[in-house]
Amino acid sequence: MRFTTPLERGRLVRRYKRFLADIVSDSGEALCIHCPNTGSMLNCMGENARVWFQRNSDPKRKLPGTWELVETPQGRLACVNTARANRLVEEALQAGVIEELSGFTALRREVAYGVENSRVDFRLDYPAGPAFVEVKSVTLGFGDTAVAAFPDAVTTRGARHLRELAALAREGVRAVQLYCVNLTGVEAVRPASEIDPAYARALADAVAAGVEVLAYGVALSSDEIRLSHRLPVIL
Repeated sequence: MRFTTPLERGRLVRRYKRFLADIVSDSGEALCIHCPNTGSMLNCMGENARVWFQRNSDPKRKLPGTWELVETPQGRLACVNTARANRLVEEALQAGVIEELSGFTALRREVAYGVENSRVDFRLDYPAGPAFVEVKSVTLGFGDTAVAAFPDAVTTRGARHLRELAALAREGVRAVQLYCVNLTGVEAVRPASEIDPAYARALADAVAAGVEVLAYGVALSSDEIRLSHRLPVIL
């Protein structure tokens, strides 16, 4: 997926009210832009961090741009726009990049399912039956380790999704948790039990119930981003 317009560079001043970020562009322009991320963005908000943003040309939008990428304190590149994850996964599914999920005959997005009023990111139909796929965007890294972690904040919603997937798996329905690792320089993924032990327990329970856990890394630059390679998951 190529960015629709070239990204511009700047430096982060602060992120606040979850969805706002003050930056200074490389040309010296002070801007308040949209921050499309509901998480804590731990390790993605270093002081004076290098950021890349997409300028907004729609006069109906209040903010002049959207924050897309950041350079982490470890020198890695991360995509902080969580809305990108589902689009990247769909693009990879259609292109057959995710081999474990190839061969489907139909793809539907945001399908209602489960007993807790959930919506799964993708339902894939196969001749043998459906597969329900939940996608999570991963940007958290610690120090010099090449292992990314999820989540970066407590997520009751994420634990609920795992419970829903586990219930499907117990009924014999294929259920998949897919981590889209939007962080370069990563060799594996693990649950961040030190941040959200309840989520880590829910993941272990889901695996025990038969939920498949996949992780894919990205090829990421200021020009494009795409799912590119399978990563091991450390449970």
